[in-house]
Amino acid sequence: MLKTVLHTVLASTLLTLVPAVPSAADTTTSAPRGAGAVVSAADTVPADRSGAAESAFDHVANFYGAYVDARGFASEELGQVLRRHYLTADLRRRLADWEGRHAADGVLRAQGVPTAWKVSYGDSAMGHTWTRVRLTWGTGKHPAYTYLSVRSDLATKLISDISTTTVQR
Repeated sequence: MLKTVLHTVLASTLLTLVPAVPSAADTTTSAPRGAGAVVSAADTVPADRSGAAESAFDHVANFYGAYVDARGFASEELGQVLRRHYLTADLRRRLADWEGRHAADGVLRAQGVPTAWKVSYGDSAMGHTWTRVRLTWGTGKHPAYTYLSVRSDLATKLISDISTTTVQR
């Protein structure tokens, strides 16, 4: 009898706890904290990210994520490797010319390193796709943004042009 009661209490306790356990698909759960810690919205785990190797749009997102990281850690060598992997040879030549005239990074169109980036799909036509890249400068309530238009070749998925734009999204 005591064994049955203990099993019932244990099962009841476990069933009560199950709704509190987040599922693997829940991307807004809080990171583990110590007892009594206050959890805020800033303590949430970032949403999952994914991509596809055959997507030119994903190549742009992958490039800007890696490139901003490389620049943020002052890794000139990694930045050059990323340029050779993701950019056409013609664009690399044009960027070198632009950088010589402006004393700035042609990929970012700036001298510094942004604090964040966002890539949005633009359009596709005639063998190309265009994406909009929003670079965030600064933190806090009033960051500044710059916007780039990035063209990629659908056949190779290589980035073939980068220019500033006023189109915002």
